Amino acid sequence: MADLDLLDRRLLSALRANAREPVASLARQLDVTRATVTARMDRMVALGVIAGFSVRVREGQDPDTVRAVSFVEVRGRDTDNVIRTLRGLPGIRSMHTTNGGWDLVVEIRTDSLAGFDAVLASIRRTEGVVNSETSLLLTSVID
Repeated sequence: MADLDLLDRRLLSALRANAREPVASLARQLDVTRATVTARMDRMVALGVIAGFSVRVREGQDPDTVRAVSFVEVRGRDTDNVIRTLRGLPGIRSMHTTNGGWDLVVEIRTDSLAGFDAVLASIRRTEGVVNSETSLLLTSVID
């Protein structure tokens, strides 16, 4: 994956919340110019970081969504670096530090098993990740 800085990751986060957000609004949120937002988006599209823009469907309304929770063990003091790396990965919806046997809990959501496999491979290849265990979420019984 291309090297993403904090601004790139913040932009991706804003686009995940609303991919139809106007560039002027994104620029205000990120405290940068519209030209900067446009250039960053164009660069990430050209590099394949942004694969496209799509509609978010209300939870439970899209039967083809693949959802999972991944528990991640991080080597020593690499947690901050691992979080920075994983933060911009497409398909990662949320990430939480935790106690116990795992260091991070990562929520994954993709539109296909191939997309899920790619996210999982990216997590496992991340420098500092020692181990992971992932469970697919099947039927939601309480939302």
